[in-house]
Amino acid sequence: MPTGANVHSSPAVAANAEGEEIEVLESTDVLPEAPEDYDPESSGFISTERFRDLLEAHGSELDPHKLEVLLALADGNADGKICYQDFVNLMSNKRSNSFRRAILQGSRQLKNSSLREEVGLGLSQRLVRHVAYETLPREVDRKWYFDSYTYCPPPWLILAITIAEMVVFVYYGLQLDRWVLQVSSPSFLKSPLPYHPQRRAQAWRYLSYIFMHAGIEHLGLNMAMQLLVGVPLEMVHGAARIGLIYLCGVLAGSLAVSVTDMTAPVVGSSGGVYALVSAHLANVVMNWSGMKCQFKLFRMAMALVCMSVEFGRAVWLRFYPPAFPPCPNPSFVAHLGGVVVGLTLGVVVLQNFEQRLQEQSLFWIFFSVYALFVFCGIFWNIFAYSLLDVKLPPAP
Repeated sequence: MPTGANVHSSPAVAANAEGEEIEVLESTDVLPEAPEDYDPESSGFISTERFRDLLEAHGSELDPHKLEVLLALADGNADGKICYQDFVNLMSNKRSNSFRRAILQGSRQLKNSSLREEVGLGLSQRLVRHVAYETLPREVDRKWYFDSYTYCPPPWLILAITIAEMVVFVYYGLQLDRWVLQVSSPSFLKSPLPYHPQRRAQAWRYLSYIFMHAGIEHLGLNMAMQLLVGVPLEMVHGAARIGLIYLCGVLAGSLAVSVTDMTAPVVGSSGGVYALVSAHLANVVMNWSGMKCQFKLFRMAMALVCMSVEFGRAVWLRFYPPAFPPCPNPSFVAHLGGVVVGLTLGVVVLQNFEQRLQEQSLFWIFFSVYALFVFCGIFWNIFAYSLLDVKLPPAP
């Protein structure tokens, strides 16, 4: 338990239980008095009454949105005291689960003026505010994100993947001299990128297939959903979390095809895209009243229409007579693998904004199930094809 400590200025630090210094907030004397004035017993807690006095005296030195969160924290503790470490977590932008619960259980309402009503914002600030309302269901989280986001780093991951997919598509479009239904070209599957059951020992193909698309119609729909949903999510949750959902969806898609549609190849980024979109739509539905994005019902319907059109195109292509039998057209099962990842692992990630995933038991449950699926999928690919004597199409 941290001892009562003073937060100094420029840079401000606090000492935790191990005596390590924690950087809190530069150029802000939030606790100017001696530690014993607020924590005379060195218990690691501050009286809510003294905490309110502190905020009233020095609240002008804080961001207004952060001040509202601090007041919500003060009023959310029925036992009359606040953990000093929760305060440190707030000022260092590392909120704990106990801090989140204190805010949600507080009786105090935030200011009537919402983030949407603020005026005089620049273009970049309006973009951040728009993203906050697109992705976060709680006003306190939206204000927290608005104050904390700095565009550093920018949402580079989804943009980099999209650019790479475009470059690969243009390269093969010029090489094959075909832009629509490139998959019908006899040289399409000779690329080292798409997954093919005869090449399943080449492990990179379980991920690299996302850079190959059946045609411009396939690439266009995937790119639209990937950018419109993926970039805002990455701005809020970061490249690591969104990359985790995306890559898990991609890997689940190719493994699902190798288990359920064993003779078919796989191309396209639909596994990762459907994981992101499914997780986001599920998060919107689960927090319907809190989501304040404009025209959310219409936009959700349009997202479902786009997903259905893309999935219908994939089903049609799979059962359309192949141009070069006996090799079938690419499978559609990768879409379903991405949806399952999005509705399980993805939802847990998006539901825990600014919370440590390693502290979420539900995250570990879903991640363990996913890891078990990957483990079983690997064994299936090693042994099942020979045991079942599956007749595979010839290698491209």
